Amino acid sequence: MHERLRGRGLYVITDGPRPNLLEVVALALAGGARLVQYRDKTTDHPRRLAEARAIRALCAARGVPMIVNDDVVLAVAAGAAGVHLGEDDGDIAAARAELGPEAIIGVSCYDSLERARELAAAGADYLAFGAFFPSPTKPHARRAPFELLRQTAALRLPRVAIGGITPDNGGSLIDAGADYLAVISAVFGDPDVRGAARRFTDLFTSH
Repeated sequence: MHERLRGRGLYVITDGPRPNLLEVVALALAGGARLVQYRDKTTDHPRRLAEARAIRALCAARGVPMIVNDDVVLAVAAGAAGVHLGEDDGDIAAARAELGPEAIIGVSCYDSLERARELAAAGADYLAFGAFFPSPTKPHARRAPFELLRQTAALRLPRVAIGGITPDNGGSLIDAGADYLAVISAVFGDPDVRGAARRFTDLFTSH
């Protein structure tokens, strides 16, 4: 297991572009976020690079890894801790060659036990599963069963749960084996970002 992933906790994923992006990321970190993923699907490359570097600095001040969604080139340029790869985002070996042996490379496994096994064998550092609940970010995402978290314990990698997670339903995923809860809307869509992050963080001490 990657040294920087040995804990458990809240994994926030940004919902930019938004004018107060750095402010809300700082509030999420203050609320206890343990991982931050920079996710921006636009093609404004200068802005994305500037934001990724600024978020990396915020995260570094708190000892929190910042991971870039899907874009290995941006992750390298921003000095990110790693990258998250979806189904169509290239392979682990290529990302590792670009980012180096210490990079965190996370992967989306969706609802597939077979994919999780294959990617674990290929060198993934964490496995993300979901959506577990209806997701406002990806309303048509395939749904994953809770049992998948239990079935993948034997792979001995951190398991990330994603998709429609709230402070009200997140505890059930921790009980099922999730090491991290990946959240977008329930943190960055809340008027009190720090308070929302803290509610998720507190789940890990009560479960």
